Amino acid sequence: MNKSAEFKLRPDWDEIEKIRFESAGYLQTHGLSDERIHSLSMIISELIENSIKYGNFKIKEKKVTVFIGLNNDTITIEVLNPVDKGAYKHLARLDKTIQWIRSYQDPFEAYIERLKEVAKKPLHDEESGIGLVRIAYEGKALLDFFVGEKNMLNVSVVSNLEKEDRG
Repeated sequence: MNKSAEFKLRPDWDEIEKIRFESAGYLQTHGLSDERIHSLSMIISELIENSIKYGNFKIKEKKVTVFIGLNNDTITIEVLNPVDKGAYKHLARLDKTIQWIRSYQDPFEAYIERLKEVAKKPLHDEESGIGLVRIAYEGKALLDFFVGEKNMLNVSVVSNLEKEDRG
């Protein structure tokens, strides 16, 4: 089974729920369990939120692209958005966070550590950094990213599909 779907959306917060619903429907047609669909939908939502937050959408035609690839053993989710030089600080933080998550044998440990850090932050601090850790732990996924042609940021998540992930 090698299946894929692609969704394009405007960089608008209202679009997130629409794509979440559409992608969940796509995953359901391929026999994934409700629990797995929920975790994959969370991944998609988190990645789109970051895409909208840090992307370069000065040109109205620019869109966010979500790609979902399924095969017998894995699922790959990629979210692409345009970036500019202003994103370098964010990309450095993204790289640091991904490497930090990978430094733990179990993403659960990273999740607990991040929760402890967030608990110490002031309430007005808007960047918790919890989203990427949730993806690794709750989504059972490996994160990566690169900046490709035409300054398109590609954040990808790869997760193994287990027998219990099938509905």
